[in-house]
This record gives sequence, structure tokens and C-alpha cells, in this order.
Amino acid sequence: MLTFVGLGLYDEKDITLKGLEAIRTADVVYAEFYTSPLGGKRVEKMEEVYGRKIFILQRSDIEEHAEKVILEHAKNQNVVLLCGGDAMIATTHVDLRLRAIDMGIETRIIHAPSISSAVAGVCGLQNYKFGKSATVSPPYKEVISEVPYETIRANKERGLHTLLYLDISMRIHEALVLLEAVEEKKGEEVLKKSLIVGIARAGSDKPIVKADYLPVLKNYEFGELPHVLVLPGELHFLEREALIKIAQAPEDI
Repeated sequence: MLTFVGLGLYDEKDITLKGLEAIRTADVVYAEFYTSPLGGKRVEKMEEVYGRKIFILQRSDIEEHAEKVILEHAKNQNVVLLCGGDAMIATTHVDLRLRAIDMGIETRIIHAPSISSAVAGVCGLQNYKFGKSATVSPPYKEVISEVPYETIRANKERGLHTLLYLDISMRIHEALVLLEAVEEKKGEEVLKKSLIVGIARAGSDKPIVKADYLPVLKNYEFGELPHVLVLPGELHFLEREALIKIAQAPEDI
């Protein structure tokens, strides 16, 4: 069997009891942290708390060599794959699960908190008002992806909030610079007129949640990774109050 176990939002304490049980009864335990960074992770601490040796995988181990690295073992052993957040948020894991099924390997998923589900509670926005999400990534061959900006615009036209995942090494001010560059290229003012929420280290004991406009957030110090962004759409009066009280948004939003 191949069991996908989500580790939750931040550190080794966020795992579920069901996930911990799967780890302790597995024959082999792998982990990958390129799809989700798990900001407070310390592999040595995880091994101490979980009571198991954890083998860290690289991206190529899953996307290119999974048959030899993971699936061959899962034919005859109970194999666990750990990842930050929820086990099936990353399409990489969906692909791996399908390959396992094609090889006749039984699969199981043990879910855990993810920023995609926790973000509403973290900043006080209403979960059902989030639209499509997108990821802000570094430029590829000096070309900045316009997808995140276009996603914000499309959601705003429908009054919906946008969750922007950031590349695992990217900080909020870096993402905002890229989004601003796209806006200038298009000659629009979606970002300029938008309230923006920055979130750092969700799930930790001291997360940072700050809402303001572009000039302020670009210069705000959010500290250590991981970071995400939220671009609110139309706000219910309770959402306005929440952003002011929870995220220190300007009183006149």
C-alpha cells in the first residue's frame, strides 16, 4: 500500500493522529518538501516525535523515478509519503497515486490542514467567497507569468477573493513586484486599487497577518517563510470588521 499523509500547516505537531499511526506502522517512510515547504519543519525533530527514520525525496525522485524509488517498494510493503499541508493539494501527488493504481498498488489518503482551507480563518474572510487560486512563480527566461494577475481580475469581476500561493522561496514583496510589473504592462489598476492581505507562517504560534494597500505591503516585513497573498473581492461587513481587527487593515476599507 502507498499512503499519502499530510503533515499540516507548519511543523511536526500539525499531523493528525491517524497520520501518526500510519507512520508508525509503515515499513518505509518518505517525505518531500518541494510542493509545500512546511515552514517550521525540522526533520530530526520529526523523526524524534514520530519515532521513525524519514527518507527525504527530491522532485526527480517522484516525478521521474517514482517507479524505482517509491512504487516498487509499495508493491510488497506499506509505504508512507509525507508532505506539507494536505496530501492531495499538489497535482504531483495525484499523478503519483494514479501511477500506483495502474501498477495494482492500493492507495490511501490521510488528510491534514492546508493553507487553502485555513486561509479563511486566518484572515477572517468567508470561505465560500474564494474563487480560483493561482501561484506566483519567479520569471521563466525573463518572462513573468500573467496568470496570477488575470486570476485576480477575473475573481474581482465576480466579487470573489483570490488566494495566491507563492513559490516556496518567494517572499510577499517579491510577489507584489512581479504582479505590479504585469499591471504596468497591461496599463490597468486592479492591483493599485485593491486591498491586499499578506500572511506569513500560518499555523505557527505567531503567524503574521497584515492587510493594506500595495505601497504599504511592499515594504512591510513579514519575516520568515512561507508566505501567501490574498486579494479580497467584495467584502461583507463582518469581513471588513475581521480584516480591521485581525489583519490591522485601514479603518476606511
